[in-house]
Amino acid sequence: MSEAPRSPWRLRDFRVLFTAGALSHLGSNVGYVAIPLLAVTTLGAGPGQAGALAALSTAAFLLIGLPAGAWVDRLPGRRVLVVADAVRSVLFASIPLAWWLGVLSLPQLYAVVLLNGCATVFFDVGSQSVLPELVGRERLVPANTALVSLMAGANIAGRGAGGFLVQLFTAPLAILGGAIAYLISAAGLTGIGRRHAPAVTSADRRRLRTDIAEGLRHVLGSRELRALALTATLTNLGAQMINAVLPVLFTRELRLPAGALGTYWAAGGLGILLGAGLARRFATRLGHGRTLGLAGLWFAPAALGVALIGEGPWLWVAGAGWLAVMTKTGIDNVLGVTLRQHLTPDPLLGRMNATFRFLLTGALSIGSALGGLVGQAAGVRMAVWAGAICLAGAFLPVFCSPVRTLRELPLATTPPRRASAASTTET
Repeated sequence: MSEAPRSPWRLRDFRVLFTAGALSHLGSNVGYVAIPLLAVTTLGAGPGQAGALAALSTAAFLLIGLPAGAWVDRLPGRRVLVVADAVRSVLFASIPLAWWLGVLSLPQLYAVVLLNGCATVFFDVGSQSVLPELVGRERLVPANTALVSLMAGANIAGRGAGGFLVQLFTAPLAILGGAIAYLISAAGLTGIGRRHAPAVTSADRRRLRTDIAEGLRHVLGSRELRALALTATLTNLGAQMINAVLPVLFTRELRLPAGALGTYWAAGGLGILLGAGLARRFATRLGHGRTLGLAGLWFAPAALGVALIGEGPWLWVAGAGWLAVMTKTGIDNVLGVTLRQHLTPDPLLGRMNATFRFLLTGALSIGSALGGLVGQAAGVRMAVWAGAICLAGAFLPVFCSPVRTLRELPLATTPPRRASAASTTET
């Protein structure tokens, strides 16, 4: 057998996943900007309602995140991704249709973002779980670098475009563009080669709780994985407390156009792109774990600058702080995800990823609710300060853990107990 190519770009399935993922991220980021702006500007949503809308968009990870991981370990990865994007396309399309018919309401937006979040659970867990099989573990760092760069580029293009599309064509039409992007992504993902997945029997379904518990033990029982999870959870909590109230802050207090909010969020995407590009270089010189620890020490305190957001030069100070924090997030997304994949054997990848998504995206949901509550009770600026303080200290769990001493990527070991072939990933 010839030696596998070192670059993931030489693998057709990876190129298909990347291209379809670009469209999927574009749709998500257009909706990220357009839906809350639609709620605030057209339906009159206040800070509490904007926070509830943001919370519902990620609440699905708390509701079904853990079971989804067990199911992803049993289902064909391609089918999971295609169905998830098709569902998201239909949900997004329902918003401009209701607007055109004159029946759009906040309850509909709540339902759409909640159900869209359910589909996103399966898409995110499935895409991270299928990647090691598509490219091989030896190519995970360049593959994750490409995918994180893609996510950052989509944040820049999608959120920046989302704000200006709302400004030029109204929010419903911008959301329709997101629906079309999801649909094209679903069609593209059918090009990933078919892989065998074992059949799920009734006995296997009864083992669902056992499989979920095994994934939790794997993550929470490892000092390295536990530290990675805690740092990422605190990062998401703080960031979403800020993001949940930004539409209100920008449109009502600062009286800035929708394009300004999209540009501000796009700066975060630029930071993630920058961090993804730096991650491999830093890891080569400093080691993977040490880079994760030091990146937090270097960049996380800049989050306090975000709390100074205001008119004139203070908007630029806040933007620079947000850029720095997201640069750290880009480094974490490449090296942290790769480390998680290396610390996890193949049969547990779905449940490991689902456990992380449960914690990380659950933190987004809680952060949205907290941001809305604090904004309603004490003002949106107090919510921004609370989120910024959380972001500034989020690096400490990794910095104080064994992760900081790791120079090389460890190899996953086979778990000691596997009761059923149905719990393994597809082959």
